[in-house]
Amino acid sequence: MMDSPSVAFDRSIMHRYDRAGPRYTSYPSALQFRPGLDAGAYAEAVEASPGALDAAPLSMYVHLPFCFSPCFYCGCNKVVTRHLNRVDSYVRHLLQEVSYRGAYFNRNRVVQQLHFGGGTPTFLPKKLLVELMQRIDRHFQLTDSETRDYSIEIDPRGADRGVLQLLAALGFNRISLGVQDFDDDVQRAINRVQPIETVAKVYDAARAIGFSSINFDLIYGLPNQTPATFAATLDRVIDMRPDRLAVYGYAHMPGRFKAQRMIRETDLPDPETRLTLLQATIDKLCAAGYVYIGLDHFALSTDSLVRALDDGGLHRNFQGYTTHANRDLVNLGMSAIGQVGSLYMQNHRSLNDYEKAIALGELPSARGAWMSRDDFIRGDVIQGIMCRGAVDMTEIEDRYQIDFSRYFSKELLRLRLLSADGLVVLSAGHIKLTPVGRLLMRNVAMSFDAYLGGEARSAQMSRAI
Repeated sequence: MMDSPSVAFDRSIMHRYDRAGPRYTSYPSALQFRPGLDAGAYAEAVEASPGALDAAPLSMYVHLPFCFSPCFYCGCNKVVTRHLNRVDSYVRHLLQEVSYRGAYFNRNRVVQQLHFGGGTPTFLPKKLLVELMQRIDRHFQLTDSETRDYSIEIDPRGADRGVLQLLAALGFNRISLGVQDFDDDVQRAINRVQPIETVAKVYDAARAIGFSSINFDLIYGLPNQTPATFAATLDRVIDMRPDRLAVYGYAHMPGRFKAQRMIRETDLPDPETRLTLLQATIDKLCAAGYVYIGLDHFALSTDSLVRALDDGGLHRNFQGYTTHANRDLVNLGMSAIGQVGSLYMQNHRSLNDYEKAIALGELPSARGAWMSRDDFIRGDVIQGIMCRGAVDMTEIEDRYQIDFSRYFSKELLRLRLLSADGLVVLSAGHIKLTPVGRLLMRNVAMSFDAYLGGEARSAQMSRAI
């Protein structure tokens, strides 16, 4: 086991490489998904998946899109409502999708990783959460193993001890709290007012109940945010000591996300301030004992993500960083994305289209992409950059029977430019990110992306900072 790699902040380099690009939760990215998947594509992918041969464990993502009020920063696919009849209708269709998809998989394939995302999953009434988990367990195989990774996103404003106790009884052992920022002015500007006492009460209850891991989501670059106010938020977070932290840079794209039009651009931190916010975040968290995992994520040294980073077992998929590598990912719910073998697929983003497909007895897949051999090779290299900060060229050559330097001749020329700027070190048979380059791993990974190009695509992607 090696020591966790270090990270270093170089302001001039960060400025130079602040460009838009994919977050590489997949390769190809979702921008390459296309409509018109053949009706038999899913069955073909499941049957051909290597996981089907040895009944390998599964990952599962369930999208529960409902919120009772809009958070102005949010770019998620959500439905804001207070009408429970809409929720009930959606869950009835979701239960049917669970039945549909379960028919494709061997019941022996244990669901080792499960994530309920949103929206606000705990918006669902308790009886519907119970019914949903029971339906999943009927058509798949849930587990009570201590190695399971069952997580759910929680809005602290709508979760009490009773909700947390139910989630624990249903098998969830990890929770993620949407914190964003503790400053009152920032909270009012983003329409998410939640006093620190509200978060602390939920956090303390979760610790007492025995959840094995608690994550906080934070965002830098929000309206009215200053280095001083965000430093105060970080100090309070560090005092609480969550196991993991995801600290995202706010991506202001009001042309894509209607709620963001409620944020005045003049209230947003300027580029220099955003850099200061990011640098202070990295400095404070690392000084407090958190390890930089990669791309916005930090964890305590005792966390399984750090162990996976150290031993080379870290993986990245649509759920972010995970310790469960090379798992078929079952997608459930509107807009949910999954991967089975060489097939990526995404469900309908519209609630009406999703429910209509289910009512017709169809899988609600709207678009997707089959991975080519070249996609597998490039995806493997990108995983190395994003998860290990290094690429063993000989290993790639042996796995795919290629000559790395010939196959990636153009890409290696690009890397020489990055090497000159101190982002990577190129040696015989290896590519390794420097401490400075680890903060710009997306930029290094983009060197191997065959699909990049065009202003239209760049406009749909977040920036590196």
